[in-house]
Amino acid sequence: MKNIFGAFLLFVAGLMYAQTVPTKVYENDHYSISYPEGWKLTNDSDIINIFPGNEIGAVTISEYHDLNLPKTETKKFIIDLYKSGDDESKVKSRGSKKGYTEYLYEYADEKNKLFWVTKVFQKGKDLYLVSINCEQKYWNGNYSKLFSESLNSFSVKK
Repeated sequence: MKNIFGAFLLFVAGLMYAQTVPTKVYENDHYSISYPEGWKLTNDSDIINIFPGNEIGAVTISEYHDLNLPKTETKKFIIDLYKSGDDESKVKSRGSKKGYTEYLYEYADEKNKLFWVTKVFQKGKDLYLVSINCEQKYWNGNYSKLFSESLNSFSVKK
């Protein structure tokens, strides 16, 4: 019985390990984010892009300081980024650690066949815009999991 239980535990541990993708961490003075090892990272004028080699999508990070955007306008700002016409109620918001308000918006761009997930972290005049864009035909299974894990790993340092 002990042998069967031990073999079962090894099997389960092997399955869990096989589904874990090794990651790297990018960090600067203000934030950090994890992303799958083997993905590319570019820094274009302090706009960070992280993407798989086949370039079917990306995680993009932009940070703004001394931005005079009242919280009452943030949801409208997010909707306007995509020219989607969605109602502001589609943007979810909640308080987060370190005093930031966190916003979440998901948008399917049917014209360009892209799926977008955007998180915004806002505190005072600091704003971090973190978004995923992925070709709709790839937004399933492993890619959605990898992109989402990266997005959810984003952490503001201060």
